[in-house]
Amino acid sequence: MIAIVGVGLIGGSFALALRQAGYSGKIIGVSSPATVRAALARGVIDEALSLPEAAAQADLIYLAQPIEKILETLDVIDPLVRPGALITDAGSTKLAIVERASTKIKRGRFVGGHPMAGKETRGVEAAEATLFHGRPYVLTSADPELEAWIDKIGAKLVRLDPAEHDRWVALVSHLPQLISTALASLIDDAPETARVAGPAAADLTRLALSPYDVWRDIFSTNAAAIDGALGAFIARLEELRAALREPQAGAGLKSAFERAAQAASNLRQLR
Repeated sequence: MIAIVGVGLIGGSFALALRQAGYSGKIIGVSSPATVRAALARGVIDEALSLPEAAAQADLIYLAQPIEKILETLDVIDPLVRPGALITDAGSTKLAIVERASTKIKRGRFVGGHPMAGKETRGVEAAEATLFHGRPYVLTSADPELEAWIDKIGAKLVRLDPAEHDRWVALVSHLPQLISTALASLIDDAPETARVAGPAAADLTRLALSPYDVWRDIFSTNAAAIDGALGAFIARLEELRAALREPQAGAGLKSAFERAAQAASNLRQLR
């Protein structure tokens, strides 16, 4: 039996992905009344229970809440679980969560996780079984049972130390959000420019649609790594600015473009 704690986009998609991958057991949902009603109506979960009721029955407990809520759940869940039950999470930062779990989880066993998948839209209504297909899925420690399910739902397993994970995602996930947010707000400072905005502006500001409450806990639990990524990005912008100001700007900018194009091509080959 599987319990999904937080049946939103990620938790709901995990449940649907498990079904598509052949899981035939019961899936329990733990969430707000409105959310579990929607999840039941879509067939994402089979039953809605409280956390104590769900934890007492589940073999796998999937924490798909905001980071601070995951930390709160880790504080109380261990006495509720069956001995040896697998507890994992989908939090976007890992160090704070894994450190909390190491002090709180004794009866169960905990594996930190982070599926690198998502949308700008939220909620179980946006959940889909294929959300994880071809996407990296980070685990902070080995667990054959969980790794088998990650393979079955079509994700690509990546094992990382929690601190290393947080440094990496600061660059490839958290920094892009801030870049998009900054660009959208800059365009808003000159609203008349929106009249000539094309696909480039739309693509680069797509992430700015993400609500702040999704990101608040990410920023509070990974501030140092994000600050480092921001600093490196600002320095790279200053390099481009300096190249632009050179009388013979073409050479420096041409080299930067060529290097960036190769890097972007490499990223797309990994997807």
